[in-house]
Amino acid sequence: MPESYTLVDATLKVIQDRRSIREFTSDDITENELNLILESARQAPSGENAQPWRFIVVKDEITRKKLGAIAGGGSGRRFTAEFVTQKMQERFANLEDEAKKKAAFEKLTSGQVSAFMADAPVNLVVIGKKDVWDLPFDTSAAIENILLMVTALNLGACWVIAPCIDIRDEERIKDLLSIPENMKAISIISIGHPTRVHRPRPRLPLKDIVFTEKWGDNYYKEEA
Repeated sequence: MPESYTLVDATLKVIQDRRSIREFTSDDITENELNLILESARQAPSGENAQPWRFIVVKDEITRKKLGAIAGGGSGRRFTAEFVTQKMQERFANLEDEAKKKAAFEKLTSGQVSAFMADAPVNLVVIGKKDVWDLPFDTSAAIENILLMVTALNLGACWVIAPCIDIRDEERIKDLLSIPENMKAISIISIGHPTRVHRPRPRLPLKDIVFTEKWGDNYYKEEA
């Protein structure tokens, strides 16, 4: 590693390399890798240090398939509603390849976009204590730590919220995993070895998203 390569460089690289991975090999996650991932979550910040997060590690194939089915159903309903209301067509209006557009619509409305969870060697179910005010923010901080550690380990992960948005799906997950009533299922992170290297997704330039002192006055006057 070059002497000029600093901890800042390494940290930024991990952040930039993170991708949502939905295709995994059959290779297992080692216990050491899993421990590092869970430790990174444990070190996340939380309001008043409440640490409301709890995690269930799911490796059993039958349980993973059931989680994948729940996730697929949740995504299918959600995206079918988007298709029926024409919002999906608006979102893909700039995609001129009709075959690709049709394939995207099918993947989304069928729920296949989330059903891949069944094929990940590890599904990490994130749950939290209902009585903590900052629960959504606290668990999001822990999840981002998980995603970054996964990337640092050259693994892949996808943060899936589809199986937990609809209360009916959340209840199915709670029944499946014996989650107590005082806990809420937040999301599921599928973790494994990526089947391929994924290209970076486009990001808006800083000049379009950062303002100075008040809305509308760009902080960056030039491209950043």
